[in-house]
Amino acid sequence: MDNMVDEKKVNQVVDSRNGVEHGDPSGDAPGYELPLLLFAGFRSLIDQLHAELARQGHPDVRPAHGFAMQAIGLNGATAATVGRRLGVSKQAAGKTVDRLTALGYAERTADPTDARRKLVRLTPHGLDALARSARIFDELRARWSAALGPDRLRGLETDLRTVTPPDAFTLDAEGWLGGP
Repeated sequence: MDNMVDEKKVNQVVDSRNGVEHGDPSGDAPGYELPLLLFAGFRSLIDQLHAELARQGHPDVRPAHGFAMQAIGLNGATAATVGRRLGVSKQAAGKTVDRLTALGYAERTADPTDARRKLVRLTPHGLDALARSARIFDELRARWSAALGPDRLRGLETDLRTVTPPDAFTLDAEGWLGGP
């Protein structure tokens, strides 16, 4: 895997005595490649998703917006709850909600159970973006299945479930999206 910056590989460990790259003598890839490959796969899926969303009428949706819309959920949430679900401050969540509101993906409404609170709810436009995202992810998964073969893809998914913690599907681990 080539990760090049100014014609030099990044994240390689070089023996300064003889310029030889350290690696597993068995021919296994160096350890730093695994997170890079996982990130590249993630990034590839997300970039393809957003290119297709743009073609389907959602050119302004960004990855952070998708996470925020998931945090808002079908029943709505307060900005504080959105922040907690994303692992960011209430103020950072409020800015993202402001942007989603300006783009027409969310709206602030009175909380029917507490007049002092405002709920953030997804608009039909926001719900449409999420529904399209789900269909596009299914299409992208089908492409990976065609490229790798269905058994290999299922095996990859099973293996990733084995090595990831059970709560890996939370929206954010504290600090990943800008928290403390």
